[in-house]
Amino acid sequence: MSYLRKNKAYLYRVIRFICKPLFLLVYRPKLVGCEHIPKEGNAVIAGNHKHALDPILIDISTPRIVRTLAKKELFDGMFGFIFRRVGAIPVDLHSKENRAALAASVEVLKGGGVINLSPEAMRNYTDELLLPFKYGAVSMAKKTGAPIIPYAIAGDYKLFSKNLTVLFGEPFYVGNMELYEANKKLYHCIIELLTSVTEQSLLERKHITTFDEWSMQG
Repeated sequence: MSYLRKNKAYLYRVIRFICKPLFLLVYRPKLVGCEHIPKEGNAVIAGNHKHALDPILIDISTPRIVRTLAKKELFDGMFGFIFRRVGAIPVDLHSKENRAALAASVEVLKGGGVINLSPEAMRNYTDELLLPFKYGAVSMAKKTGAPIIPYAIAGDYKLFSKNLTVLFGEPFYVGNMELYEANKKLYHCIIELLTSVTEQSLLERKHITTFDEWSMQG
């Protein structure tokens, strides 16, 4: 059975309807550049990952159903049924290849849907501004012809913090680019977005490693 037949995302709109006003009230986020997310047609939304609540911030930025790639352990926990009912896609962070996750994402995109993921593949607890990128985002975009909408999340998930921001950049297409070049472009797009919304005092405490330097280390 196909992924879309098994995962109808029945609870997605219900949960967003409940969570959005609460999220906006508690965290007062700034949602900038949401118009870059297409009103119809497929799209890959890709950005940095700093907090467990990042997917909710993306979900409330568009009226569309967004299917998020999430680590598979979340599907086995106490709230696993929620992840399944909202149509999230499980990813094994310990596997070099996630063929099932890629196949499910490609199916969603070919059906005109929207995928959200972080090329970092995990939350960033380091002093690096960004972790090394995996190739999932650019790979699925190339396979389906979907545009990639980069985004950057900065600020704090604190009560009434008012400095939480998500900034969406302009879409781009992988087209005939090699995956390395496409991933490098995505990396630089997100770096530029991050540096434009992150306070200078915080940036000075971060390391900014270029994509080529990460690649040489790998």
